[in-house]
Amino acid sequence: MHTFIDTHAHLYLSQFDEDGDAVVDSALQQDVKKILLPNIDNSTVRQMLDMEEKYEGVCYAMMGLHPCSVDANYRDQLKMMEEWLEKRQFLAVGEIGTDLFWDKTFKDEQEACFRAQVGWARERGLPVVIHSRETLDWNISIIEEEQDGALKGIFHCFNGTVEQAERITGMGFYMGLGGVVTFKNSGMSEIVPHIDPNYCVLETDAPYLTPVPHRGKRNESSYIPLVAKRVAEYWNMTVEQVADITTENAVRVFGPDIMP
Repeated sequence: MHTFIDTHAHLYLSQFDEDGDAVVDSALQQDVKKILLPNIDNSTVRQMLDMEEKYEGVCYAMMGLHPCSVDANYRDQLKMMEEWLEKRQFLAVGEIGTDLFWDKTFKDEQEACFRAQVGWARERGLPVVIHSRETLDWNISIIEEEQDGALKGIFHCFNGTVEQAERITGMGFYMGLGGVVTFKNSGMSEIVPHIDPNYCVLETDAPYLTPVPHRGKRNESSYIPLVAKRVAEYWNMTVEQVADITTENAVRVFGPDIMP
């Protein structure tokens, strides 16, 4: 039995209000046995925790402040995130990082927020899940500075170069591969064959970044095998081998609790 883990999905968002149960059932039928839920900000915590409770043993919550939610009042939100981390156990600190795609106004605040949350992860022995839109080099440099041998985690939605991949794996970090690997013009066909399978995990980022042939529609966890199929072609492996390797890698990052 070859099972998959979706290491990054926002299935608690309103896009799934109508059919959330069916989406989880569909994922399970496609052998996606575990779905990891990164937080966005204070407004999403309740829905995320409700989902984790409803699908105990399938869905696992993380806690963190997404860079797109960082503004002048980021300290207030950060305080709430840290209070949650003190209240109960979470799988990881995430989704954290930086994003200069839409707006560069709070660049300094994003970095301060990122470093603070990396510090929490180090203190608690938790992995980090890193968002790096238009900022991959910057985030790699920050983690290179912060890495003291205790940090581990995933550069979510990896779409960088082979050189960036080598810097990531050189720090003992992993890369999340999702729907972008199926996009014809993403350039990933030149990159994925040359990155180390032992440092990759699968993800959807549902409801975003839907893989071909569903591109343009809502993404969901049941599409993980589509990502695995394309990755298998790049690595000259079977889909089953990709499932095994990426599942082992996910367990290495997040711990035995998520073992399918």
